[in-house]
Amino acid sequence: MRRIPYGPDPSQFGELSGSGPVVVVIHGGFWHQRYGLELGRPLAADLAAHGRTAWNIEYRRVGGGGGWPRTGHDVLAAIDALDDSLGPVVTLGHSAGGHLAVWAAARHPRVTGAVAQAGVLDLLLHPQITRRAAELLGGTPDQVPDRYADASPAALPPIGKPLVLVHGDADEDVPFEQSETFARARGARLVRIPGAGHMELITPGTEAWAACREAVLDLSRTHLQRPLQ
Repeated sequence: MRRIPYGPDPSQFGELSGSGPVVVVIHGGFWHQRYGLELGRPLAADLAAHGRTAWNIEYRRVGGGGGWPRTGHDVLAAIDALDDSLGPVVTLGHSAGGHLAVWAAARHPRVTGAVAQAGVLDLLLHPQITRRAAELLGGTPDQVPDRYADASPAALPPIGKPLVLVHGDADEDVPFEQSETFARARGARLVRIPGAGHMELITPGTEAWAACREAVLDLSRTHLQRPLQ
């Protein structure tokens, strides 16, 4: 595993491991500084063991120099930092990282598809989500409507790339309806994991993680072999 900086801030770095098509691993934690890329390390190791290059990235978060649009821009900069010879990428993100994975698919031409694990996809749909999003965006929807329009995947134009939403229907942190509603509106593929909560999706050895990994492997087999436009 190699630690590679992509900017001057202590949180602007990633860990690169494995070989093969690239998967950008984006950790969750409701965009807050107290959570870091250690959450993504078990996933990166498992993906590397299954023939993928894992780019497990850190980014500036709330309480550590982050906020919108800096947090989003860090994800794009981390993708830019990958050598062109590595080709296109798929993004994989959990919870708030799922938000960033789908948002990056909409914003970065190098991303050919995304897998969101219990992703936060509509920043206005649930009060507990909107409350946490207000910390990231620096205000309520009435105060900073342009930031919500830019940041919320549900508010963006059609992305036009394959999206897979994996979500446990017993998730108490990010309601299953986040993925269900987005999939219905956008035609994304929804993978429902009966009885799974929030953390099983990032726990190798669980049915939930196996479903996430298979979605990533499938997207990379299908979409990572074509050249960059």
